[in-house]
Amino acid sequence: MIEFKLPSLGADMDEGTLLEWRVKPGDAVKRGQVVAVVDTSKAAVDVEIWHDGVVHELLVAVGEKVPVDTVLATLLAPGEAAPALPATALAPPEPAPKAVHEPLAELAAATASTPAPAAPPTDKVVAAARHPVSPSARRRAKELGIDPDTVRGTGAQGSVALADVEAAAAHAAARTEPQTTTVVAAAAAPAAAIERQKAMRQAIAAAMSRSKREIPHYYLSETISMNRALDWLRQRNEGLPITDRILTAALLLKAVAAALRRTPELNGFYRDGQFEPSAAVHAGVAISLRGGGLVAPAIHDVAAKPLAQLMRELADLVKRARAGSLRSSEMSDPTITVTNLGEQSVQSVFGVIYPPQVALVGLGSIDVRPWVEAGQVRALPLLCATLAADHRASDGHRGALFLAELRELLQQPQTLADASSPAASTQGNAT
Repeated sequence: MIEFKLPSLGADMDEGTLLEWRVKPGDAVKRGQVVAVVDTSKAAVDVEIWHDGVVHELLVAVGEKVPVDTVLATLLAPGEAAPALPATALAPPEPAPKAVHEPLAELAAATASTPAPAAPPTDKVVAAARHPVSPSARRRAKELGIDPDTVRGTGAQGSVALADVEAAAAHAAARTEPQTTTVVAAAAAPAAAIERQKAMRQAIAAAMSRSKREIPHYYLSETISMNRALDWLRQRNEGLPITDRILTAALLLKAVAAALRRTPELNGFYRDGQFEPSAAVHAGVAISLRGGGLVAPAIHDVAAKPLAQLMRELADLVKRARAGSLRSSEMSDPTITVTNLGEQSVQSVFGVIYPPQVALVGLGSIDVRPWVEAGQVRALPLLCATLAADHRASDGHRGALFLAELRELLQQPQTLADASSPAASTQGNAT
């Protein structure tokens, strides 16, 4: 039996709310398949499964908030026989009792001195059939004065979730006080947004406080001439449609991944008192959200991907992050974070490392400033690249080597053009 647990989707996540099951008992699943949607303080995340098998039972109902590492479901390994389901499983609803015609009973009721209560309509009987109700839904139903057994469940195996109770309450209010309901709903929307924003800030604060408390940071910076890199990009993009052009952000991301080949101690995790290097660079890209806050989902195997593919994946990642549609694998395994505040005209940024990672690269704006080249003062586009690194995994000398390598790679941008370049060839394809 394989346990499917709620994964940690970052150091700032302690719990999540199950929004949707995309499988049911008996479904065959493949490694990497999205099987559930979980709401965190930052976004709704598509959660993938990492085993082949058959869904045996779903243990958490839609609407439930559970801690990280809670078992959400169990799977049968290929070829494994299914044991009997325990009584605690989210079983399908019991069949509704059938209405029975008994003329003698009806006659007795009609002639009795105390009239018997009328039989409920068939649809009420069906609604009254017992079916699973999540604890949060039952509590909310009690608060709203709703009988949860009359609510139609949309969760796994027909279970009633918190959202079902809320929907039933809204529907009942709409029938009696439509205008009031509209006003309340309009007022509730910004209130919910404010609460979500508050939760996100608290999550970020907890993660960053932990980082500054536990990680001995050191900081370095390097000013890099971007003249050759921008000239190469301009020539490369000339005559191409906008959708096929490479932006500077993608070139910088590829250069960061390639530079890590000299300093692998900056790429990986610090866990249980020791550094765990990663063979591949999964770069977490810091993305600001429209409602405030940020996320840093990963683009996988950055060093091994051609620039054109990297550009497409970067654009897609930003779009999905701001739409709140990310995958659990993108949130759980970045090996280093890159934050680019150049669009905000920030000259340099010194970031806080996102644990358990051991380094963060900051990229500022590209500004034309005086620069000495070949003994002459010239006005050139310059970039300030910074490194925040964990002294437990590396020291300043190794960090300086990384920034020097990054600088040299950006003077030879053509070497970053595809996955077969020397800069990429030393990177592995798996952690």
